[in-house]
Amino acid sequence: MSMNNMHMRTLGDSGIRVSEIGYGCMGLTHAYGEPLAEDRAIAVIHSALDDGYTLFDTAEIYGTPEDPFANERVVGQALAGVRDDVVIATKFGIRYGGVWSA
Repeated sequence: MSMNNMHMRTLGDSGIRVSEIGYGCMGLTHAYGEPLAEDRAIAVIHSALDDGYTLFDTAEIYGTPEDPFANERVVGQALAGVRDDVVIATKFGIRYGGVWSA
């Protein structure tokens, strides 16, 4: 995978550099119709990498009630080979059925 000329920014004072535009992964497995097959979702993430994205947003709730971790799992599989070159943002504590836990 090769990165293009996506503009980069530093997150606050952290020194962490990310693509100026992040890729929201929710639609791969949740909310916008049927979830993509894992191989297709991985291909979409790889395409985003090719376009220069280095910031990926996911959450444990971006799956289905039967498999709430589907999104985090597919994002992890897709980015395993470039893990040191990307940033993965996630959220936690939200559960299906409106029950919050910490």
